[in-house]
Amino acid sequence: MEGRPESEYLMGNVLNGKLVAEQIRKEIAVEVADLKRTYGKVPGLAVVIVGNRKDSQTYVRMKRKACAEVGMASISEDLPETITEEELIRKVRQLNANPAVHGILVQLPLPRHIDEEKVVSEISIQKDVDGFHPINTGTLSMKGRDPLFTPCTPLGCIELLKRCKVPIAGKQAVVIGRSNIVGMPAAMLLVKEDATVTICHSKTKFMERIVKDADIVIAGAGSPRLVKKHWVKPGAAVIDVGTNAVEDATKKTGYRLVGDVDFEGVKEVAGVLTPVPGGVGPMTIAMLLKNTLESGRRSMALSTTAKRSTEFSLLGAVGCALVFTMCTAKAWQRWKDRA
Repeated sequence: MEGRPESEYLMGNVLNGKLVAEQIRKEIAVEVADLKRTYGKVPGLAVVIVGNRKDSQTYVRMKRKACAEVGMASISEDLPETITEEELIRKVRQLNANPAVHGILVQLPLPRHIDEEKVVSEISIQKDVDGFHPINTGTLSMKGRDPLFTPCTPLGCIELLKRCKVPIAGKQAVVIGRSNIVGMPAAMLLVKEDATVTICHSKTKFMERIVKDADIVIAGAGSPRLVKKHWVKPGAAVIDVGTNAVEDATKKTGYRLVGDVDFEGVKEVAGVLTPVPGGVGPMTIAMLLKNTLESGRRSMALSTTAKRSTEFSLLGAVGCALVFTMCTAKAWQRWKDRA
């Protein structure tokens, strides 16, 4: 990548995802307030959590707090781990039918007795703000087509590159990892931005050589410090999606979080690098809020259009009735005059 981009979000060559996410939240809060003034209501996000997993509960609390910060409504559905698949699907369908809900998020993973794909497929495509519905994921891979929603983490990766003024079109990009949540959608988004994309995974041979040619690297393999300094092209933009717990006796928890990139080493050569934590993580929730905002805006606009159409239809019907009544009255009067 030619030169290092200049951005208020860069501390040297380290891209502060928290600052970017904070700015996006401020922008969203303004737009939510505008919707409230225009339509008298705000976007609503329903978060469904099944069971008592501490990590899931933490993520859900963060999402609910984020909704409150931007002025969105948060609808909580805390369900027992013993819930059946049929009961959970019924709950999702109820949320689909609720006009106050514009986005539905089912916190994964679900208990083993529940088919995650089946449940996610039940979410209305118009409310699939996580972007995991098969129709949304399929549309993402089509040329000239855009899904209603894109998965939040890869969307956050692209937004980081754009906010940091990293050129994408015409660049060589490598995505490490092929998950449905990060790797595959990230690759599709880069293609839509006109990058030439290579996907690497656990079976890729000579990965180091492939990564070395990349102007942009998105690492989401779930392998601690996989990407080394000598793998990275000088000046490349490196987005680290990995979140891995490694032992650390100096921490109260006994562990600390590291990414898929050897941060200290790669920092010496990269043009742009995201840290872990504080890089992609905050962007995921910011993109969830952005998707919910777009869903709410779309729903409110359609609702208003439908209401006006109904009003015009009623006015038209009343007008026709009045004309018919007047014509009938005149005809009756003429008949009486002749009689």
